[in-house]
Amino acid sequence: MNRKKSVWLVVLLVLAASIFASTITIIAFSSQQKENSKSDTLFQEPIPVKFSAQSRPSLSANAPTDFVYASEKSIHAVVHVKTVTYVQNRYITTDPFEFFFGSPFRSEPRQQIGMGSGVIISEDGYIVTNNHVIEGATDIEVTLNDKQKLMATVVGTDPTTDIALIKVDAANLPFLHFGDSDELKVGEWVLAVGNPFNLTSTVTAGIVSAKGRDLGILSERSALGLESFIQTDAAVNAGNSGGALVNMRGELVGINTAIASPTGNFSGYSFAVPSSIAQKVVEDLVQYGNVQRGILIGVALDELNAETAKKHKVSVDNYWGVLVVEVEEGSAAAEAGLKAGDVINRINGVDISNLSMAKEQIGRFRPGDKLTFKIVREGKEKALDIMLTNKAGGLNAIPSGDDLLKSLGGKFKPLSAADRSKLGINYGLQIIEVGKGKLQDSGIKKSYIILRVNKTPIDSEETLKSVLENIDGGALIEGVYPNGRVVYYGLGL
Repeated sequence: MNRKKSVWLVVLLVLAASIFASTITIIAFSSQQKENSKSDTLFQEPIPVKFSAQSRPSLSANAPTDFVYASEKSIHAVVHVKTVTYVQNRYITTDPFEFFFGSPFRSEPRQQIGMGSGVIISEDGYIVTNNHVIEGATDIEVTLNDKQKLMATVVGTDPTTDIALIKVDAANLPFLHFGDSDELKVGEWVLAVGNPFNLTSTVTAGIVSAKGRDLGILSERSALGLESFIQTDAAVNAGNSGGALVNMRGELVGINTAIASPTGNFSGYSFAVPSSIAQKVVEDLVQYGNVQRGILIGVALDELNAETAKKHKVSVDNYWGVLVVEVEEGSAAAEAGLKAGDVINRINGVDISNLSMAKEQIGRFRPGDKLTFKIVREGKEKALDIMLTNKAGGLNAIPSGDDLLKSLGGKFKPLSAADRSKLGINYGLQIIEVGKGKLQDSGIKKSYIILRVNKTPIDSEETLKSVLENIDGGALIEGVYPNGRVVYYGLGL
């Protein structure tokens, strides 16, 4: 009996030892697995290392929308622009003696105040705005976001794009960098920053609704009008003109210019000049004093659609691109091989879907630049290199305002206060000498006072230069002689 008990006791001890050893093994194995699992997890996590070079924040399509960064970066670089313009109210005198023996016409100056916006683009005070904001202004006052008021001078203007460059005498100003408007995607968030209804420092948000819009508002004023607007649904109203359109990085991608509205107030869509156009205009104004725009001279283009294709008897597989409807013999385009009926669908590597996009791409370059045009002719693709020219057909830079002023052959002086009071006008530029040149050819005599050129008030030689260099063809000069006789002259340029 004792022997049997001893055997069972040994068995139980062996079994207990086995269970204990197995338990220890399982615990040790599980712990090791946990440690291995923990080590794997640590290894797979991204290491928080980044390059030390400065870079702009990325824009993830799935990132939460946050306008604070772009707002804070741009709001201090957008200014309020106030302009003073004098317009003449003309009327017929009721004095019988003056009516029959003097001049029956009298004019009375009226002050007109305008409001707009501008964007500081350099720390030393260069400001880009719209031409229509400062056009004809005799005084331009800029108010910074810190309420500081400064008087601005006009560096240059370009009515064909509605861009103007002005400057204030200041230093260390906050400013915006130009962004790449080509990178903007339809549906991307943007901010409009400006001064609507004289409410300073206002930010509104919207998305890019479309690109390459041609509204026809600039081509009405000039045959060289260049329109390829960015369309957004960010709220823009009177006073926003000249303000900033910025992306979520706070980069300047457009200059707010127009709204589509039956009432004059925002009704859903606004339009901005792309930074690709504005930046080129600004660079030309600083470097040349005027805009050097290359032209595809001797070529007539049209939208490509079913109607135009049928009209010009062109067979196409799709309607992507622009249609060449005429090529002048002897032009650079003709010599390069471009023909009527060709479809241009790419310029310098950029896809072209409509006429405004084609004009925008060509308008980025200067006379003498050679561009590569990809065309489709009878179903086959072909590349042509074509040299752009200036509006006169040459390759040189077009004359600046200084050169045009010299070609007039006259000397000028601002109108004295006594003469302004006597004639009842508030501005004017008097011709004190007429020599060989365009003034003499037009029949203009010494002492003539220039009041307006193509309806723009003239108060200084700088204003006259700025107006002349933006005229294509000829100019209508309105003025008065010291005896009060109002005379108009046509001036060929």
